[in-house]
Amino acid sequence: MADRQQAPGVTTNLVEYTVSELAFALKRTVEDAFGLVRLRGEISGFKGPHSSGHCYFTLKDEKSCIEAVIWRSTYQRLKFKPEAGLEVIARGRVTTYPDKSKYQIVIDDLEPAGAGALMALLEARKKQLAAEGLFDELRKLPLPFLPRIIGVVTSPTGAVIRDILHRLSDRFPSHVLVWPVRVQGETCAGEVAAAIGGFNAMIPGVPRPDLIIVARGGGSLEDLWSFNDELVVRAVAASTIPLISAVGHETDWTLIDLIADFRAPTPTAAAERAVPVRADLMLSVTSHGLRVIGCLRRIVDGERRRFTATTRGLARKSELLALPRQRFDTVSARLSRALVANARAHGTQLQRSAARLKVHLIARAAERARERLTGLERGSGRALSAGVDRSRRRLDGSAKLLSTLGYHNVLARGFTLVRDAEGKMLRRANEVGPGTALDIEFADGHVHAHADDDARPTALHAKPANPRGKEKQGTLL
Repeated sequence: MADRQQAPGVTTNLVEYTVSELAFALKRTVEDAFGLVRLRGEISGFKGPHSSGHCYFTLKDEKSCIEAVIWRSTYQRLKFKPEAGLEVIARGRVTTYPDKSKYQIVIDDLEPAGAGALMALLEARKKQLAAEGLFDELRKLPLPFLPRIIGVVTSPTGAVIRDILHRLSDRFPSHVLVWPVRVQGETCAGEVAAAIGGFNAMIPGVPRPDLIIVARGGGSLEDLWSFNDELVVRAVAASTIPLISAVGHETDWTLIDLIADFRAPTPTAAAERAVPVRADLMLSVTSHGLRVIGCLRRIVDGERRRFTATTRGLARKSELLALPRQRFDTVSARLSRALVANARAHGTQLQRSAARLKVHLIARAAERARERLTGLERGSGRALSAGVDRSRRRLDGSAKLLSTLGYHNVLARGFTLVRDAEGKMLRRANEVGPGTALDIEFADGHVHAHADDDARPTALHAKPANPRGKEKQGTLL
């Protein structure tokens, strides 16, 4: 750069740079001077990954601040995700951003600055959720006494699921649905929340759990941090299925433990709380059955004794029936005579009634016969008159139809009807032979004639040959 030309007319030893040259020179100087550093500070202004997947925020302490960048590829592999207000230790490279003339740190790794920072963040989040009423006991659902299906959200390869299945098998074998998730790492919170929501969203016809267990083994605060995530907490709050939290050991507490319907100190304890002991239930049922049988036996014995004591106070059967039997014998002796007398009395009364009834019935029958005959005469007269009227109308109609369709009307218009000697109607000329006797009917009468000996059929409209110009007498065709 020392051989750069100076502006004409200017006497100075300063080297002239462009803005870009100076900015990139400073960038190289800063990167060479600091290189890889560890920086402690509080995260400020973090609003989640940008649409590009990169993260931009500020690291600050009591007096200063520095811009920080986490590239998308780095953010995806971070075990610990940045959150606003959290004190962290960042490892990265100090550089500058020439477009804005700012220096910044490009972070390669991120870790919390001790457990105290995480606890502070945990307490702040706890207060926020408690203010929303998510930890109220009235919101918690009662656990089913004997769930038919149990949904377990945990890792399918760890010892936790084996402990739960073994404990359920010992106490009360149940149908278990396992939703496999990661129980640690960057995707843990999202997978656990999705599993809880998935169990609740099962459509009708698919086995839906009656109880959900979210389980994980013990670990450090950082290992269990995903179960303090707000996404998981709100998924548990929205669940309509009762949920047992079994995260960590008995001394480990997470936010999911506070919002769950029941908090179990260990996964094995969660299985014990989920179902009763089958042997105890069978023993209890057997005991109650024996007690019911004993109560029924005592009731039957008491009623039997009461019935026996009552029967002693009753009279004997022979004593109860002696007087009615004597009364029956007396009445039966009089019954035959009474029946004969009664039959005679009713016979006499019947004969008298029959005599009176016979005259009355004969008069009544004659009167009805006369009324019926009179009605038939009236009806027959009306029917006969109506029949004559209908016949007359049909006859008049037929006469009109005959006059309309009869051949006499045709003859009146100038046509004739030709018959042979036997009265058969002749319709064609070839039916008439030489000398045939003909009967010609006009509108006003009949004319008898004979065909000539040389009569021959001629074509329609053809003129007959007559050299003399005169018609032969008696020729019809």
